[in-house]
Amino acid sequence: MRVAMIGLGDIARKAYLPVLGTRADVQLAFVTRSTATLDELGAAWRVDRLHTDLDEALDQGLDAAFVHTATDAHPALVRRLIEAGVPTLVDKPIADTLEASEALVDLAETRGVSLAVGFNRRHAPAQAEAARLNAPFVLMQKNRTGHPDGLRRTVFDDFIHVVDSLRFLAPGATTARISGRLDGDLLEHVMLHLTGGGRDAVGIMNRVSGANEEVLEVMGGGIKRRIVNLADVTDFAGGEHLVRRGDWTSVGRQRGFEAMIEAFLRAVREDRRLSALDALETHRLCERVVADLST
Repeated sequence: MRVAMIGLGDIARKAYLPVLGTRADVQLAFVTRSTATLDELGAAWRVDRLHTDLDEALDQGLDAAFVHTATDAHPALVRRLIEAGVPTLVDKPIADTLEASEALVDLAETRGVSLAVGFNRRHAPAQAEAARLNAPFVLMQKNRTGHPDGLRRTVFDDFIHVVDSLRFLAPGATTARISGRLDGDLLEHVMLHLTGGGRDAVGIMNRVSGANEEVLEVMGGGIKRRIVNLADVTDFAGGEHLVRRGDWTSVGRQRGFEAMIEAFLRAVREDRRLSALDALETHRLCERVVADLST
């Protein structure tokens, strides 16, 4: 399978290359404007197909593509791939506005081309198992220390993981209440409360917190489970039982990248189209968060 990795920055190197670069069924092509990066990673991963231009890679043939560039480059690249009929997985967000995201999803739907979005937490073993508990109450925190940032960038590039996780863990909770605090143009904290279908899901991000952490708790019906940094899982019902990530469990597996990549490539192999319509609902909710906090 001929697979392009477009953009070779931090997330590509940490999360995707260790998975894609070791698959016997994948022939990689690297696409980035930096010739130095192409030379470095081409040699390190024994990749011969090195391109500074996406059209070069398309001319040589692609069966699938992963887009890891900066968010502002996503729309043009994803549009070109969809127009070429190439199944595409793009890192979140699709774009940093709802309008641009809708346009790309509509194009993929119209052309009948797979478009997937890199919400890896849906595939992380600990979070996927928590979803199966079907708990009526969900609380998720994703905090940072001393890192207030612009409202739209924070919501679409980081808080979007919290938004999507709440939607995944509490389907049917669609009525939203939003609050937060801006210091000038910088977002310090935001809270989203989703309710409906007998469930409540609360997501919090504090950018001036005292800790860098990601903590998920699901509870109700006699259960309570806490997941810290997608790794350490504690069940409290009937006592406190902690299960830590295994010593040999890879970060790619723990954080859901292995399963997400496999699900995408399996769909490509089976000629089964993936739709980004559900992912678009997460972007729609992010746009509402931005709008509500801007007023």
